[in-house]
Amino acid sequence: MIIGCCRIEVHLPESGSLKTKRHLLKSLTTRLKNSFNVSVAEVEGNDLWQRAVIGVAVVTNEVRFADQVISKVIDHVRNDGRLVLIDYQTEIR
Repeated sequence: MIIGCCRIEVHLPESGSLKTKRHLLKSLTTRLKNSFNVSVAEVEGNDLWQRAVIGVAVVTNEVRFADQVISKVIDHVRNDGRLVLIDYQTEIR
């Protein structure tokens, strides 16, 4: 069993409240789950309006596939015009 995980830190410049932030993150996490069949959750910065850290995980039987999925998730986040990708770390076990 191979587990690929990623910690993604984002800035949400359009967010002026926690309600707006949660709406933007809900939209993002739903799209990631549906598009890439991954598990996604906000893992840090829950009370900050314009910053969030999301965790993404994928379970597979091939290292290459886990790496491809995580790379596609990062590209998707990077290309989302509603937020700015600040940093990310990946790990494949």
